[in-house]
Amino acid sequence: MRLSDRMKESNIEIMIVEDSPTQAAQLKHALVSHEYKVAVARNGEEAWQMLQKESPTIILSDVLMPGMNGYELCEKIKKHDTLKRIPVLLLTQLSGPRDILRGLECGADHFITKPYNEDYLLSHIQYILVNRELRRNAIADLGIEIFFAGHKHFLTSDRIQILDLLFSTYEAVIQRNQELEKKNRELEQSLETIRALRGLIPICSHCKKIRNDEGYWQKLEEYIHENSEAEFTHGLCPDCEKSLYSKYFDKDEKARKP
Repeated sequence: MRLSDRMKESNIEIMIVEDSPTQAAQLKHALVSHEYKVAVARNGEEAWQMLQKESPTIILSDVLMPGMNGYELCEKIKKHDTLKRIPVLLLTQLSGPRDILRGLECGADHFITKPYNEDYLLSHIQYILVNRELRRNAIADLGIEIFFAGHKHFLTSDRIQILDLLFSTYEAVIQRNQELEKKNRELEQSLETIRALRGLIPICSHCKKIRNDEGYWQKLEEYIHENSEAEFTHGLCPDCEKSLYSKYFDKDEKARKP
């Protein structure tokens, strides 16, 4: 039996720490549909209270929360004698190197960037579970001080945790770039389908027909319809109303005269 099969049959509990009820519900649904047991905490303080009574297999925590944020919660977990071995996966916008350093300082194991793809999140959880089994009893503590952006940072993370966090960050950047490339391709395709009217367009001074690129003369409505996404509605301008229905306008003007 494969390692992943053994883990599926075991009672794996994942704790979600998320202050947004909508995002928490969506995440819980995705995990429950893949047969994971799920506990939900609405903020860092509630999660910490729950952790005094239970030890989940993995913790997925949002970073930006009122009160105790995700970094602070992770730091408390990693300083606790019995909880520190629980992998902590931070859900974050990951806006720059400071986020990575803050994650290393608090002892986070992995990053997932928001908004995240469900399949990517589930594969990342599987990665954590597999490596958790492979790395039992293979922990070596490490302390290192670095200087970045005018501040000193002392990292007590172990080597494996640093590698995991950096790899997950790199993977998140690759995923974001792939998403951007996909959106750029979709945008380019959209731009190709949008026809813009520009340049000199020959128009008949009498009947107002337009000569198209192939040299044929078309009605104005036909030309615009074929070369743009505009739709037409019909009506009469005031000048045409007067011209076509002058007798009604003449009566109105006579009626208004004293």
